[in-house]
Amino acid sequence: MAQSNLDLAALLCSKLCHDLLSPVGAINNGLELLEDETDPEMRDRCLDLLHDSARVSADKLKYFRLAFGAAGGFGEEVDPNEAKQLIQSLIGDDGKITLGWAVQSPTLPKKAIKILLNLALIAKEALVRGGQLDVGAEQGSTGIEVVIRAAGQKVVLDDGIRSALEGNIAEDDLTARTAAAWMSRELSVQNGGDLRISPAADGELLLGAIVNG
Repeated sequence: MAQSNLDLAALLCSKLCHDLLSPVGAINNGLELLEDETDPEMRDRCLDLLHDSARVSADKLKYFRLAFGAAGGFGEEVDPNEAKQLIQSLIGDDGKITLGWAVQSPTLPKKAIKILLNLALIAKEALVRGGQLDVGAEQGSTGIEVVIRAAGQKVVLDDGIRSALEGNIAEDDLTARTAAAWMSRELSVQNGGDLRISPAADGELLLGAIVNG
């Protein structure tokens, strides 16, 4: 494996560890509380905490497995409903973010699914106060077209992530925060496509990618 690929893999692993730190830490805290707690009601609350934290950890691992990894359990074509379920699990059921889904194709190439998941994650994290996350993909005249829209009261995209999506960042300057955005662009470009991002604007962010099928 080339050194650049090793560096990218290390950065993606760093992001994975960072995002898992909170739910795994909550599991550890729940176990410590459970050891010393004798009140039945409090023990039930501890068990609820453990259950929720374990579910969040598993959901994130499944998401990152397909978004970042080789995803050996899938073929070269993936049912988009797999991606929909992963995005919905990441959003959660607290009602803060509403998912709109506009993908009719029965299957999409794995590389397109990876781009879709990564862009959806970027858009979801930009919805700092919640809002609407719309995901669309279809076979166009130039390849598979993926469109992600985030709309809400406050939409904030990190400048480094924007630079990585636009291709305005050197590979040596990548960080764990920007690696997934850079990978998404590379997947698009290396497969004969492109990645576009809307100008900075209050309340809305549009991400679009094309990849040859």
